[in-house]
Amino acid sequence: MDKFESMTAFVAVVEAGGFTAASRRTRMPLASVSRKVSELETLLNVVLIARSGRGIKLTESGERYYADCRRLLDDLGEAERSASGEYVVPRGDLVVTAPVVFGRLHLTPIAVEFLDECPEVNLCLRLRDDIADLAEEKIDLAVRISRLPDSSLIATRIADIRHVICASPAYLREHGLPRHPRDLIGHRCISVAPLSTPDVWVFGTGKSLRSFPITRRLAATTSEATIDAALSGAGLARALHYQVVEHVAQGDLALVLEDFEPEPSPLSLVYPASRFMPLKLRAFLDFAVPRLKQRLHAA
Repeated sequence: MDKFESMTAFVAVVEAGGFTAASRRTRMPLASVSRKVSELETLLNVVLIARSGRGIKLTESGERYYADCRRLLDDLGEAERSASGEYVVPRGDLVVTAPVVFGRLHLTPIAVEFLDECPEVNLCLRLRDDIADLAEEKIDLAVRISRLPDSSLIATRIADIRHVICASPAYLREHGLPRHPRDLIGHRCISVAPLSTPDVWVFGTGKSLRSFPITRRLAATTSEATIDAALSGAGLARALHYQVVEHVAQGDLALVLEDFEPEPSPLSLVYPASRFMPLKLRAFLDFAVPRLKQRLHAA
C-alpha cells in the first residue's frame, strides 16, 4: 500500500465532493480511488467517509485526518519544489487562464515580454470564457472578471471593468440613438448567449439593477463574434469596455446608454493560497500586475 497515493486519493475525494469527481481529478480509475480510501480506513481502523445515496460526508475522524493529510501533502509538494530549485530562480511550467479576448489583447503581449525576463519559465495560456477549477485543472493563476465568492483563493485586484452597449455609427444613423434601456425593444440586439437564455439585458437604475427586454436578432458564443457583427452594422452589442475601446477611439463603434451602465466588475488575478509561493508565480505577478494596471487604466 502506497500511503501517500492513498492519502492523495482520499484528499481528492473530499475536495472534489465524491469518488467519481476524484477519479477525474486524479486520472485514477474509480475502482482504484475507492479501494485506496478503503485501505486507509482498514489501516486506521476508522470510518473516514460516510457514504450515502445523497453523496459523501466526513466523519469526525475523517475531518481530523483530512486536515493532517492536506498539511502533509502540501509540505511534500513544497519540499519537492524546493529541491528542484523552484525557490532559487523562477523555473518550470506556469499555467495561466484568462477570458479569450482579454488574453489576446492584454495577457499575451505581457507573457511574451515575461518569457524574455525569465528564460527558465515556460508559459501555458489557456484562453477560455468559462470558469476553470484551478485545483482540478492544475492551473497556477486565473484572470477573473466578476465579483469573487469567498474561497481559499488569493485575489489581486487590477481594475474595474465597465459593461457597455455599442453600435456602429452607420447603424445609429439608420435606426436612431436609444435614450433609455426600454428603447432596446425597438432595436436589433446582438448577444453572447445561446438562444435558450432570456432576451433581457441588465442595467443600473439608481442604486439597483433592472432587467429590460431586448429584441435579439443574433446570438453568438463568443464576444468577438458579437463585436464583429456590431462593427458590420448588424445592431447593438453588449461588451466589456476593454474589448471595444480601440474601436471606439477609432470611430468604428459608439457607446450608448452610458448613464445606465451597471456597476463595473472587478478584474482580479486569483491563485491558490500557499505558505511558500513558487518563485515562477511570484515573478509573473510582479511582472504582470503593474503592466496590466497600466494597460487597463489607460484604456
